Amino acid sequence: MYDYLIVGAGLYGATAARELTDAGKRVLVVERRPHIAGNAYTKQVEGINVHVYGAHIFHTNLPEVWAYVNRFAEFNRFTNSPVANYKGELYSLPFNMHTFHRMWGVVTPQEAEAIIEKQRQEITGEPRNLEEQAIRLVGRDIYEKLIRGYTEKQWGRPCDQLPAFIIKRIPVRMTFDNNYFNALYQGIPKGGYTGIVERMLEGIEVRTGCDYLQHKDELDALAKRVIYTGPIDAYYGYCLGPLEYRSVRFETEVLDQANFQGNAVINYTDAETPWTRIIEHKWFEFGIRSDTGEPAEKTVISREYSAAWKPGDEPYYPVNDGKNSALYRRYAEMAEKEERVITGGRLGSYRYYDMDQVIASALEKTRTLK
Repeated sequence: MYDYLIVGAGLYGATAARELTDAGKRVLVVERRPHIAGNAYTKQVEGINVHVYGAHIFHTNLPEVWAYVNRFAEFNRFTNSPVANYKGELYSLPFNMHTFHRMWGVVTPQEAEAIIEKQRQEITGEPRNLEEQAIRLVGRDIYEKLIRGYTEKQWGRPCDQLPAFIIKRIPVRMTFDNNYFNALYQGIPKGGYTGIVERMLEGIEVRTGCDYLQHKDELDALAKRVIYTGPIDAYYGYCLGPLEYRSVRFETEVLDQANFQGNAVINYTDAETPWTRIIEHKWFEFGIRSDTGEPAEKTVISREYSAAWKPGDEPYYPVNDGKNSALYRRYAEMAEKEERVITGGRLGSYRYYDMDQVIASALEKTRTLK
C-alpha cells in the first residue's frame, strides 16, 4: 500500500513526490502522457533542447523556490527579451524606450510619456472591454500594432468582445531595459527541463502512459490518499459541464541553417499572420548543443498557433471569465469535501500558474501532509 498516489508527473506532481518521499512516505506517480515533466517537457533534437509544449523560461522572486530548483539543475543566465514583428516592423518587448523610439522616433522618457498620455484620453469612463482597457493603459498606436492582432489570435475573438480584466495592467518601462520579467532569478536549466524533473523523481516509482481516469478504481485502491493534478472537471466526469480553455498547436521543423531569426522568441502581432509567435529553441541556450558543447550547426523552430479547445484536447490557458470562474468554484466545493483526494497544480486549480508558482504551491501543500 502506497501512502500517496500522485496523478501527474509535471512540476507540481514531481515536487510533491520528492517532498513526500524525503519525508519517509511511499509514493507512486502515474502520468497519462508517455513522458514526465508535463508541459515543461524538453527533448533533444540535433543536440538542441526543444521546448515541446512551448517556451518555458524559469523566473521567480522567491528565494526558497530558486534554491529548491537549483538542487536539481544548474541554470544558465538566459534573459527573456522577446521581439514583436508587426508586418516586418520589429519592436522590443516589454514596452520600453526601444519600443517607443521605434514607434515614434522619441529619444526621452518625457516625449514617450507625453504621447501615451495624450492617446490615453481617447477612453473616458471605466473601460468596458479589453480594447478600451489597453488604450487606456498604453494608447492607440501601441494597441493597434502590438496588442490587438496578437490578442485576437490568442483568444479567438475581437478585443472589444473580451473582458477588460484580461489586461489589468501592461508593463510600460521608461528605460531601455529589454528584460521581460521583473524577477530576481531567471534562467533555463542546463540540459533541459526533462532532466530537472528526472532528478526530482529519482528513486520514486513512476508509471508513464497510465491514464488515471481510465483506471481510477484500480489505482485508488493502491494508496491511502491521492494527489490529483489533472483537470478538476475531468475528475468529476464533467458532471457540471466542462471548463473552457484555449489550446495551442505547434508546427516544429529542423532547418539546415545555423540561425533563423536571431532570437529565442518573436511574437507576430498583426492579424494576418496565422501564428502567434515563432520559437527558435537553440537561443534559450545561446546556440550551444547540449550533447557536445559545440555550436549547433542546424536550428529547430516552432510556429505556435492559438486554437479553440474541446474536451480531449490539451488545455493550456484557462478562460477565467465570470462564467468559468463560477463553474470552477462549484467543482472546487466538491473537491473540498473529498477526504482522500487533494487537487492541485495548474489544471486542478484552474489557474494559469508560472512554474515557480506551481512549485511554491506544491511545497506549501506538502508541508501540511508530512
